[in-house]
Amino acid sequence: MERRLKNYLAFLAGINFSNFSREDITLMKEECRVQIGFFQHERLAHLIVTVGFAILALLSMIIFFVSSSPLFILLMGLFVILLIPYVRHYYVLENGVQTIYAYYDRMAAAESGDLRVVPKELYSKKKVR
Repeated sequence: MERRLKNYLAFLAGINFSNFSREDITLMKEECRVQIGFFQHERLAHLIVTVGFAILALLSMIIFFVSSSPLFILLMGLFVILLIPYVRHYYVLENGVQTIYAYYDRMAAAESGDLRVVPKELYSKKKVR
């Protein structure tokens, strides 16, 4: 899914919205809404799994402190090791979807005929101070 997200973001980055008619931009907006839905679903699924692993890691830590059994510290370590890739993947999904929102706003502005409606900071990769 990460590869699909990166490919879609690269596709959106290559679009010059001023070269398209309003009807074309309306179709692109609809497709963008569909893609946002896919990525939001994936993001929700990974959020649930990530929170689940975090809860299991905390429970393992609490049980370790109560029982002092080394088995639970190993279990907590396993959950934390599994949690790291989930947090990373969720981070990539979250940032990607936020970037797609900015492109959607650009499409809406282009559809209305005014590309200045959305500030450039929203879709720029540069950080604003």
